[in-house]
Amino acid sequence: MTADAAPGRSAAPGPAPAPGAPPYRLIATDLDGTLLRADNTVSAASRTALAAATAAGAAHIVVTGRSVPWTRHILDDLGYDGLAVCGQGAQLYDAGSHRLLTSVTLDRGLAALALATIEAEVGRLAVAVSRDGLSGDVLVGEGYVYHPELPVTLVSDTAELWAAPINKIYIQHPAGLSDDALAEAALAAAGDLVGVTMAGHGIVELLPLGLTKATGLSLAARRLRVPAAETIAFGDMPNDIPMFAWAGRGVAMANAHPDLKAVADEVTGSNEEDGIATVLGRLFAPPE
Repeated sequence: MTADAAPGRSAAPGPAPAPGAPPYRLIATDLDGTLLRADNTVSAASRTALAAATAAGAAHIVVTGRSVPWTRHILDDLGYDGLAVCGQGAQLYDAGSHRLLTSVTLDRGLAALALATIEAEVGRLAVAVSRDGLSGDVLVGEGYVYHPELPVTLVSDTAELWAAPINKIYIQHPAGLSDDALAEAALAAAGDLVGVTMAGHGIVELLPLGLTKATGLSLAARRLRVPAAETIAFGDMPNDIPMFAWAGRGVAMANAHPDLKAVADEVTGSNEEDGIATVLGRLFAPPE
């Protein structure tokens, strides 16, 4: 599938690089629905395209909503030893040394207040929390529907959710409010207390106020000495919107949420169609 322009946006290439320089010095990729296929693997075409881009002088950085414990095995499989932005921007992880360089936690008292404020508007919610740290568990409360391939700890006592530092809260509406509607309602009710984002099917999150993927990506980019204008970002969900706003170019997958496509500079093939490889193959093609 060839890359198409997003509605109302230009598909023109990004800024012209200096002679001999890569067209973009930093390639930021989301994981789920973007770099990862439905079976949670990275295709050979994507691996080859990323290897070619890095050989040309660009750096690849993973920017994901997953916390480090849910991301580390994917990075290890890729042989990835650079920086990774995890936890929706809350964690900056050095994959090479297996160290957490920065970590932002969500104040638990404020989080409980935000949750109660949202429930007062929409009714009782199913809740899970992501604990802080390199080995922080995801604790899942009663009624929360989780992905069985990811490790979680089931809890029956809600007090356990608040027993240790956390970096985010996951919320679901058991009565059937859609993800978009729930995110909108949560933002209206508690947007002055917490950040709210929708990261995938059944994944509405409450975050420290002001925290986004762009927060973590900008921090990583400063460490790598790469400006926003020389960064290209790939994503598929509304939680990638701030990252697109920060980066020099934003590329949405064909399977992306309409809200992300609306702000993208370009729409490529889906995660199942090697959409990332399509764009990188064009940008980093060797001279004829």
